[in-house]
Amino acid sequence: MDAIEIASEGRTIQACVSIIIVPDRAISEPGYIQAITIRSGANDKHEFHALAQMAYFQGQDDELDITLLEGPCQIEHDGNSEDFLDGMVIFRGQFGELGVVLHAESKKKKLLEAAYRYCTRWVRLDI
Repeated sequence: MDAIEIASEGRTIQACVSIIIVPDRAISEPGYIQAITIRSGANDKHEFHALAQMAYFQGQDDELDITLLEGPCQIEHDGNSEDFLDGMVIFRGQFGELGVVLHAESKKKKLLEAAYRYCTRWVRLDI
Protein backbone atom coordinates (compact mmCIF):
# COMPACT_ATOMS: atom_id res chain seq x y z
CA MET A 1 0.00 0.00 0.00
CA ASP A 2 1.48 3.36 -0.97
CA ALA A 3 -0.74 5.35 1.40
CA ILE A 4 -1.96 5.35 4.96
CA GLU A 5 -5.72 4.99 4.99
CA ILE A 6 -8.08 6.39 7.59
CA ALA A 7 -11.38 4.49 7.50
CA SER A 8 -14.60 4.39 9.49
CA GLU A 9 -17.66 2.18 9.19
CA GLY A 10 -16.14 0.34 6.25
CA ARG A 11 -15.41 3.38 4.10
CA THR A 12 -12.14 5.16 3.46
CA ILE A 13 -12.20 8.72 4.77
CA GLN A 14 -8.76 9.77 3.59
CA ALA A 15 -5.63 8.36 1.94
CA CYS A 16 -2.61 10.01 3.53
CA VAL A 17 1.13 10.48 3.22
CA SER A 18 1.67 11.35 6.90
CA ILE A 19 -0.45 11.20 10.03
CA ILE A 20 -0.20 12.12 13.68
CA ILE A 21 -2.45 10.04 15.93
CA VAL A 22 -3.45 11.91 19.10
CA PRO A 23 -5.60 9.85 21.47
CA ASP A 24 -7.49 11.62 24.26
CA ARG A 25 -5.03 10.34 26.86
CA ALA A 26 -2.24 12.30 25.11
CA ILE A 27 -3.60 15.48 26.72
CA SER A 28 -2.03 14.35 30.00
CA GLU A 29 0.42 11.71 28.69
CA PRO A 30 2.04 12.84 25.40
CA GLY A 31 3.95 9.57 25.03
CA TYR A 32 0.81 8.08 23.45
CA ILE A 33 1.08 10.27 20.35
CA GLN A 34 2.11 8.33 17.26
CA ALA A 35 3.51 9.66 13.98
CA ILE A 36 3.47 7.58 10.79
CA THR A 37 4.63 8.42 7.27
CA ILE A 38 5.01 6.47 4.04
CA ARG A 39 8.24 8.32 3.38
CA SER A 40 11.40 7.62 5.24
CA GLY A 41 14.08 10.21 5.66
CA ALA A 42 16.13 12.38 7.92
CA ASN A 43 13.60 15.21 7.86
CA ASP A 44 10.55 13.17 8.95
CA LYS A 45 10.33 14.81 12.35
CA HIS A 46 10.30 18.23 10.67
CA GLU A 47 7.40 17.07 8.47
CA PHE A 48 5.46 16.09 11.61
CA HIS A 49 6.34 19.35 13.34
CA ALA A 50 5.11 21.36 10.35
CA LEU A 51 1.94 19.25 10.17
CA ALA A 52 1.17 19.74 13.89
CA GLN A 53 2.02 23.45 13.73
CA MET A 54 -0.16 24.12 10.69
CA ALA A 55 -3.07 22.20 12.22
CA TYR A 56 -2.69 24.07 15.50
CA PHE A 57 -2.69 27.52 13.88
CA GLN A 58 -5.46 26.70 11.41
CA GLY A 59 -7.48 25.34 14.33
CA GLN A 60 -7.05 28.63 16.21
CA ASP A 61 -8.28 30.54 13.15
CA ASP A 62 -11.19 28.12 12.51
CA GLU A 63 -9.71 27.29 9.08
CA LEU A 64 -9.04 23.61 9.73
CA ASP A 65 -10.83 20.99 7.62
CA ILE A 66 -12.35 18.63 10.23
CA THR A 67 -14.22 15.38 9.67
CA LEU A 68 -16.25 14.45 12.78
CA LEU A 69 -16.71 10.80 13.72
CA GLU A 70 -19.25 9.22 16.04
CA GLY A 71 -17.63 5.77 16.16
CA PRO A 72 -14.15 4.29 15.96
CA CYS A 73 -11.81 4.80 13.05
CA GLN A 74 -9.21 2.46 11.64
CA ILE A 75 -5.73 3.31 10.48
CA GLU A 76 -4.42 0.94 7.81
CA HIS A 77 -0.75 0.97 6.88
CA ASP A 78 1.63 -1.72 5.60
CA GLY A 79 -1.05 -4.40 5.88
CA ASN A 80 -1.80 -3.59 9.53
CA SER A 81 -5.03 -2.15 10.85
CA GLU A 82 -5.48 -0.49 14.23
CA ASP A 83 -8.69 0.88 15.77
CA PHE A 84 -8.86 4.23 17.53
CA LEU A 85 -11.83 4.92 19.76
CA ASP A 86 -11.17 8.54 20.69
CA GLY A 87 -9.01 11.55 19.95
CA MET A 88 -7.92 12.85 16.57
CA VAL A 89 -5.79 12.07 13.56
CA ILE A 90 -4.00 14.98 11.91
CA PHE A 91 -3.14 14.14 8.31
CA ARG A 92 -1.44 15.32 5.15
CA GLY A 93 -3.24 13.83 2.18
CA GLN A 94 -1.66 12.49 -0.97
CA PHE A 95 -2.08 15.86 -2.70
CA GLY A 96 -0.70 17.95 0.19
CA GLU A 97 -4.03 18.79 1.81
CA LEU A 98 -4.11 19.15 5.59
CA GLY A 99 -7.01 17.95 7.68
CA VAL A 100 -8.19 16.33 10.88
CA VAL A 101 -10.42 13.40 11.69
CA LEU A 102 -11.89 14.05 15.14
CA HIS A 103 -14.08 11.93 17.38
CA ALA A 104 -17.11 14.08 18.18
CA GLU A 105 -16.69 13.88 21.98
CA SER A 106 -12.95 14.73 21.95
CA LYS A 107 -11.51 18.13 22.82
CA LYS A 108 -10.15 19.56 19.56
CA LYS A 109 -8.21 22.49 21.04
CA LYS A 110 -6.50 20.41 23.75
CA LEU A 111 -5.53 17.67 21.29
CA LEU A 112 -4.10 20.15 18.78
CA GLU A 113 -2.07 21.76 21.57
CA ALA A 114 -0.78 18.37 22.74
CA ALA A 115 0.32 17.39 19.22
CA TYR A 116 2.01 20.73 18.56
CA ARG A 117 3.81 20.71 21.91
CA TYR A 118 4.94 17.09 21.44
CA CYS A 119 6.27 17.61 17.90
CA THR A 120 8.01 20.86 18.86
CA ARG A 121 9.86 19.15 21.71
CA TRP A 122 10.72 16.19 19.49
CA VAL A 123 12.44 18.47 16.95
CA ARG A 124 14.21 20.52 19.62
CA LEU A 125 15.73 17.42 21.24
CA ASP A 126 17.80 16.66 18.14
CA ILE A 127 18.80 20.13 16.96
